[in-house]
Amino acid sequence: MRGARLFEKSWLILRRILVALAAGMVLGLAAQAQTILPDPEPGVEVDMGSQAGLDAWVEGFRPRALAAGVQASTFDAALRGVVFDPKVVERDRNQNEFSKTIWDYLDTAVSEDRVALGLKAIERNRALLERIEAEYGVEKEVVAAVWGLESAYGTYRGDLPVLGSLATLAYEGRRRAFFEAELIAALKIVQGGHVEQFAGSWAGASGHTQFMPSSWEKFAVDFDGDGKKNLWGDDPADALASTANYLRHWGWTKGQPWGVEVALPEGFDYDQTTERVVKPVSDWQALGVRLVGGADLPEHGPGSILLPGGYRGAAFLIWPNFQVIEKYNTADAYVVAIGSLSDRLAGGPAIQHGWPRELRALTLEERRELQERLGRAGFDPGGVDGRMGPKTVAAVKAFQKARGLVADGYPSLEVLGLLR
Repeated sequence: MRGARLFEKSWLILRRILVALAAGMVLGLAAQAQTILPDPEPGVEVDMGSQAGLDAWVEGFRPRALAAGVQASTFDAALRGVVFDPKVVERDRNQNEFSKTIWDYLDTAVSEDRVALGLKAIERNRALLERIEAEYGVEKEVVAAVWGLESAYGTYRGDLPVLGSLATLAYEGRRRAFFEAELIAALKIVQGGHVEQFAGSWAGASGHTQFMPSSWEKFAVDFDGDGKKNLWGDDPADALASTANYLRHWGWTKGQPWGVEVALPEGFDYDQTTERVVKPVSDWQALGVRLVGGADLPEHGPGSILLPGGYRGAAFLIWPNFQVIEKYNTADAYVVAIGSLSDRLAGGPAIQHGWPRELRALTLEERRELQERLGRAGFDPGGVDGRMGPKTVAAVKAFQKARGLVADGYPSLEVLGLLR
């Protein structure tokens, strides 16, 4: 029995490696697929690196950075004395995008305080935001919502050294190619004199709206005309305009909602609640879908029905602007938060429907177990990584349908209990 367990564990580790090598990871604004190594097994000690190791890595990285266009003087000055930060590595290895339920996330992300502060921020910067809206075709409330969620309207932009965080993560090696590219882009920002205090998050995102360096390279603009694309100073003009430019690039449609809250009729086929099912508004209307309150659905082209909290939570009819916000962050909770906050800043109502607050979010280990057990039961979750993506949701739906349950795809403790 012990040999069988060891074989099974070895196979699971190998499987995770193969899945990881085939999978991509999206990180904030960069939204670039990168090859990753698997997360460490629980309880297994992993060498996270050392200062001496980072120093040696910097020396080896120098020729690659210079070949990519970083000047020797910039490289030497910027990375002289760079400090290895094990806490950054720990944060990277323990990302928990779905550690909270959507209702707990929204309680903070779209709190009354955040709405009130957003209204004040818009009023203080109304002329600027209106010029940005006219230039880029992205509503001022949407830009302000990103600003509010990413840095509390500029009041907290991160306090970790960006170059140190990126160097630490590139040296550590779990996503070396990704972070090396980001570090080169960051060094070019320094080289161009665009930033003085280069501080941000553990992952290297920084500024008023938390751009990754590669996103600065592609989408940052000099909106105030001072010759710099400065996303970090007290003046938010360049950062807010760059955010609007980013959203425009990915296809933002002015005047189209990200989504609207809807009420679903009794007996609705929950198998249709996915971004993969797109129907004309008239078809959803014919199926009995209405706005909360009973009014007819607005016509903004084909859309999808989304249940981010399961069938007992709020339902949304979403349009392509939803997918545009996903380019910033792929988590449904984040997209709904940006959408809901922008609605509130524009004078709209809060989400009306309640949430199943008696439920708790699955832990990372429980999510992995859910995926493992789904696979064993013949419902392919698309890998065992703890991330509840479309394939895992589809697998949960198939399992629920086979058990005669409401097939809403919500990865609940109940579903895990049945799988056990």
